Amino acid sequence: VQLQASGGGLVQIGGSLRLSCIASGRTFSDYAMGWFRQAPEKERELVAAVSWSGGAKYYGDSVKGRFTVSRDNSKNTVYLQMNALKPEDTAVYYCAAYDSSGFPHRTASGYDYWGKGTLVTVSS
Repeated sequence: VQLQASGGGLVQIGGSLRLSCIASGRTFSDYAMGWFRQAPEKERELVAAVSWSGGAKYYGDSVKGRFTVSRDNSKNTVYLQMNALKPEDTAVYYCAAYDSSGFPHRTASGYDYWGKGTLVTVSS
């Protein structure tokens, strides 16, 4: 599966952005999806994940209550709605996928397919 993320940009503190990741290739619902981010000199961290049907979701502690992950299997797309953005949310955001069992996979090594990142910059 090929993944392409979009929607990043420059936003003010407290603002919102919605990231999208469109998949092509195999059947989209075969994959659980995750959104990771990586800030300079930091490890890549799982921000949110959504299960194959969208029925189960996971959020990292730092984004709970502010970010919402969703997917539309009819459009082969996963979304990350980011609200109340903070400077510490500044990072390159990546979408990723896996088709093995278990949910969620919480580390990058658990994902088999990656899109190119999209940069989110939160600034005053």
